[in-house]
Amino acid sequence: MHYTRVMQSLIVAGLVAYSLPGNADDSVRTLVAEKGNVHIEALDQGKGHVIVILPSKGRGANDYDEVARYLAADGYRVIRPEPRGVKGSKGPMDTPTLHDFAADVALVMDMAKTGPSVVVGHAWGSQPARVLAVDRPDLVNGIVLAAASIGKLPAGSSEKPYGRMVEAIKGAGNYSLPEAKRIDYLKEAFFAPGNDPRPWLSGWYDKTHQAQDHARDSTPVELYWSAGKTVPILDLQGQHDAVVIPNILKSMLGDRVEHKTIANAGHAMAPEQPRAMADAIAEFAQQVYASQ
Repeated sequence: MHYTRVMQSLIVAGLVAYSLPGNADDSVRTLVAEKGNVHIEALDQGKGHVIVILPSKGRGANDYDEVARYLAADGYRVIRPEPRGVKGSKGPMDTPTLHDFAADVALVMDMAKTGPSVVVGHAWGSQPARVLAVDRPDLVNGIVLAAASIGKLPAGSSEKPYGRMVEAIKGAGNYSLPEAKRIDYLKEAFFAPGNDPRPWLSGWYDKTHQAQDHARDSTPVELYWSAGKTVPILDLQGQHDAVVIPNILKSMLGDRVEHKTIANAGHAMAPEQPRAMADAIAEFAQQVYASQ
């Protein structure tokens, strides 16, 4: 019975597709994966080796429409799972852990039969990406940590962690605040000087944000911060990222890590420099898949 419902959902979803401007292969399909009381939807486009993109805190897959279009044009299949609470994705929201959010991604990847794939975790999305590499190493052959806070600091560091920006991060998505104040918060926390923050005035999901905060706080960072011990990592940072402490991961993990900076980008990165972000991901993915 359950299998039949899943297959019916997939058949219906397969008929729902839309196109983004550009190449005819940009048709975007909706995938549906279900297990028990968990129902996860994902955007799926392109053909070729798989790149999975996980969004930042409280936001969804559409932030990466342009990035995904570029990657599909470069010959990749791009899958973008929606987190619980975003659009049609559903699951328990009261006490989730990062293991639960990672399992949601694995559910989609298993259903899509992706095999080992490059997983891009943007900002908060880097946390379930790294947990996925620990819990399901069979699904991850490379990780892009885009605008990612590592979760810990090198011994002796005097830097202040990203918590210093909590007011701006939460305020940016608070629809009860005046728009002008939200724009100030977006500029402070997410966007490089001169870049337009207005695209992020919408697209916030407060219940998802709260569930993701709980998941982070209830999952020990020591279990996942390094994404296991072997998977190659691209540490992709924005030149003007006000949230992330730069250039520390390679000093902690050595040759596993490649570091790259996106010019004129802040913590939001994807709406600011989608072409440069896609190029960096594609170059890393090419290296990963060539080494298999």
